[in-house]
Amino acid sequence: MAGFFDKIFRFLREPKDTKRAEIMSGGTAIFTPFSGNAYESDIYRSAVDAIARNAAKLKGTHVITMPDKRKQGEQRLNRILQVRPNPYMTAYDLLYKLVTHYYLYNNAFAYLQKDDRGNLQAIYPLSPQNMEYLTDMTGELYCRFLFGNGKQVTLHLSEVFIARRFFNSNDLLGDTNTAILPTLDLAHTQNEGLQNSIKSNATIRGLLKYNQVLSPEKLKEEKEAFVQDYLSVSNNGGIAAIDSKYDYVPLETTPVSIDDKQLEAVKKKTYEYLGISENIVNSTYTEDEWAAFYESVLEPIAVQFSLELTEKLFTEREQAFGNSIIFEANRLQFASNTTKTNILKELTPFGLFTINQALEILNLPPVEDGDKRLQTLNMVNTDIVDKYQLKEKGDNQNEGTKDSRNKSS
Repeated sequence: MAGFFDKIFRFLREPKDTKRAEIMSGGTAIFTPFSGNAYESDIYRSAVDAIARNAAKLKGTHVITMPDKRKQGEQRLNRILQVRPNPYMTAYDLLYKLVTHYYLYNNAFAYLQKDDRGNLQAIYPLSPQNMEYLTDMTGELYCRFLFGNGKQVTLHLSEVFIARRFFNSNDLLGDTNTAILPTLDLAHTQNEGLQNSIKSNATIRGLLKYNQVLSPEKLKEEKEAFVQDYLSVSNNGGIAAIDSKYDYVPLETTPVSIDDKQLEAVKKKTYEYLGISENIVNSTYTEDEWAAFYESVLEPIAVQFSLELTEKLFTEREQAFGNSIIFEANRLQFASNTTKTNILKELTPFGLFTINQALEILNLPPVEDGDKRLQTLNMVNTDIVDKYQLKEKGDNQNEGTKDSRNKSS
């Protein structure tokens, strides 16, 4: 029985005579998923999760845009983008994983499985241990992936979805997250400090000083007896009675507490690095905060994913005829009821919404024959207005001619 890896890449053939690609920056075009264990930080993980679970709600659609209208494209392709990109995950899972890789490693990869005619069959997110760019004798670019199971596969660039963040020093790859590692190390140190502070209460709290020399075994017995008699919960009175054979010296332990301002400073630096606010992370955002988050974080991801898939799935000729992939979300779903009502009140008279579109904005189910557009009679087509005005002008001229004739007669 073929394994998971073999099922995905069973029809691939390794290209011949390839060599490592040379880049203008002079470095190497090799990717390794270094994140400095950023995902182990609860602050960083919760922030990345907030972005990924919201970005995963974006809806990928194949559209054909014409000068006068836009229509949905191939249904099979839309099902891959919106429902089931591969047999092992949903569209939500795919986007969540790609966006998570995007923020952890600043590079996200996926295999675009196509048939012999270049039609998309499935999309698989890739989690390589290493990736390097190669070129063949004709200058074609390839990506060689090495996985954790020791197997490797080489894909043509047209078969690889690539999204890059902090795209600066390398010509083909995004930079690493080394800039945020000192902050994450500080967060780890703070957590360690809190743990040690709690544990300090369970360490030595006093000394028994004996006034005579005892063997180690006898000292241990005396200590255990003292703890059992006076330091256990059974000592309800809280008083110890001792004689002159030893002295008990209590040790005062003062747990070191971490300033809340320090904790907030680490959170703020992490959230600013990712471009989000704490209200987005804990889902207490306002309508304006959500709009800012969408425009500054989700929309750039949507644009990047849209452009990359459009280029990798369609030829230049197909793109010239208006074929493209777009990722978008119904932003009005996150608006307040007041805003939704005002939008419908102001725009429905212009015929901009169908009945079902208006119901969808209000989170209500569609109705039969709800794809009709309603429009007030006060809003008239420009051509009709022009014809009406010309007709009225002609009628007025005719009336004037009749009046002059009556007067002359």
